[in-house]
Amino acid sequence: MAYIPDNVKWYLAELVEEIKVEGDNENIVHNNLILIRADSPEEAYTKALAKGQELNDAYENTDGKKIIVTFRGISDLNAILDELEDGAEIAYEELTDLSEEEIADMLPAKEELGVFQPDEDDDSKPDLSDSAVAEAMRIIRKSEREK
Repeated sequence: MAYIPDNVKWYLAELVEEIKVEGDNENIVHNNLILIRADSPEEAYTKALAKGQELNDAYENTDGKKIIVTFRGISDLNAILDELEDGAEIAYEELTDLSEEEIADMLPAKEELGVFQPDEDDDSKPDLSDSAVAEAMRIIRKSEREK
């Protein structure tokens, strides 16, 4: 087992969920990174499993198709050794013997970073929105317009 200092209180869990849309042959898989507060690796594991089970869901999308979300498991669980604050190291990946070209390939331009990507509506993606939530938002917007 990896060495985990006694003062570790936070863990980073990677939870895998599979999403299926009724009538679609393709699935969608999310690898969700979540923070877990725990006093031991065993407690972190138990809490991560519980959080994963909370992902299980079934609902109808705005197109009337059934969406099934299934927690598939934990793909990784790591201790966060630093205190959570600005600049804290959450996790790292160790790579060895990389060339200058390989390192350069790891470093995209600012505009290519995820936070700077446009939020485009892509008609090729399945509609995962919950019809009940969409209806509630429609009612809220309508009541706000009537004020």
